Amino acid sequence: RYLSLLAGFPMCQVDEDYHDELERAGAPSVSKQCVKCKEATAAVVIRVGDTFCRGCFKEYFIHKFRAMLGKNRIIFPGEKVLLAVSGGPSSCSMLSQVQEGLSQNAHKKLRFSPGIVFIDEGGAVGQSAEERRRTAAELEAVFKATGFPFHIVPLEKVLDLPSKVLMAAPSPSEQPAGAYKTAVGHFLQSSSSSSSCVTQQEEKESSLPDVQESSTPLLQRLMASVETLTAREDLLSTLRQHLLVHTARSEGYSKLMLGDSCTRLAVKLLSSISLGRGAQLAQDTGFSDSRFGDVTLVRPMRDYSAKEIAFYNRLFSVPSVSIPSLDTKAPEKASIQRLTESFVIKLQADFPSTVSTIYRSVPNLPELNRTFYNPRPCCSVCAYTSFNGVFWVRTCDEQAAVRYRAPETADVRTLLCYSCQLTIKDMVSQSPCTAAGSALLFPKSTQEEKRKHVLVQVCCPLFRELVEK
Repeated sequence: RYLSLLAGFPMCQVDEDYHDELERAGAPSVSKQCVKCKEATAAVVIRVGDTFCRGCFKEYFIHKFRAMLGKNRIIFPGEKVLLAVSGGPSSCSMLSQVQEGLSQNAHKKLRFSPGIVFIDEGGAVGQSAEERRRTAAELEAVFKATGFPFHIVPLEKVLDLPSKVLMAAPSPSEQPAGAYKTAVGHFLQSSSSSSSCVTQQEEKESSLPDVQESSTPLLQRLMASVETLTAREDLLSTLRQHLLVHTARSEGYSKLMLGDSCTRLAVKLLSSISLGRGAQLAQDTGFSDSRFGDVTLVRPMRDYSAKEIAFYNRLFSVPSVSIPSLDTKAPEKASIQRLTESFVIKLQADFPSTVSTIYRSVPNLPELNRTFYNPRPCCSVCAYTSFNGVFWVRTCDEQAAVRYRAPETADVRTLLCYSCQLTIKDMVSQSPCTAAGSALLFPKSTQEEKRKHVLVQVCCPLFRELVEK
């Protein structure tokens, strides 16, 4: 039976020529016309079937930013908002959108008062003083062009932060349902009665960061005390966040706007799970994060992919400054964060829905209610909810079932979340003593005392107070 079936097909010949070129499969055709106006020639292809001309792409990009802010209604009219600009494409694009929304010819103007902050991390990545001054000067020129007040803060200032930066300040009382519309009405009345626009602020120029020479070696010793790049990046992210929140509080800002894109949040989601921060994903990747109470973190760029941001910055000449980071020129397996980023970007190149699929899982993540955990609900380093010393019992009344139990021992690890425990555990002594003296001072059996020495001698006061408890 099978031989009769094969008889109908031509058989291969030994002397048959196979050197003819194979026919290549044609690439999928993409419309050369804008899908929105149906008239102009397409200039940007975001996805297959989403082709935009220059004008329609700008309108689409601006509308997405306004819709994200308008849908959540967290930023009230007249509120002071601090924009965290790192110099990268995403944060600079966010700054451009705010500047566009406050311009005179904007269709629907933004109604908050913006400011800018830049954290100079050159001391942590090994930049020289001249390179740091050059970078700060480039960013200062970009900030001055916006007319917004700006602050250039060196990362060394985190060494002098008080421990109260980790404590959630009393947050404003929850607003009623119609509070936003009422605030808009009051804002419009006050703006129409006054001759000057509310968004036009007196420009407050911040001089280039004056870093004390003694602070940079301390910061470098702190970063060098962490052995792996994974823990080093996690520690740097924590210190940067504390300094941003402290700057917002000291300057009177109630909102802190971050420039995390959809691609960045997808990478952060997967890497956070690998680092043991799974319970913090809703706060780490959501639109808003209110764990600090009086300062709320906002991510209006979370709907934009890195490709969309790159196209917009290229087409409309949005300035950005290239600044090296800890993982610059590092191999893809150097850290968990770097490996996750490489994995997501490579997968996105072959499967364009990768980032969006990961991103769509964020709204399904539950956010923990901090009021369930008393009297000490948070990690003493990253300020996230910690499950150490917590009894978790599933009953009908979850609020009555979840209770915090104070640590019975003086172990530092009981005050930290799981991920921060791994970071602190990765620290080693970087004291200036010799290797022989270090061996005598820190025997191999006293690893806890070894880490405690690093925290007390090198870290900022919030770490010092942590280990002195």
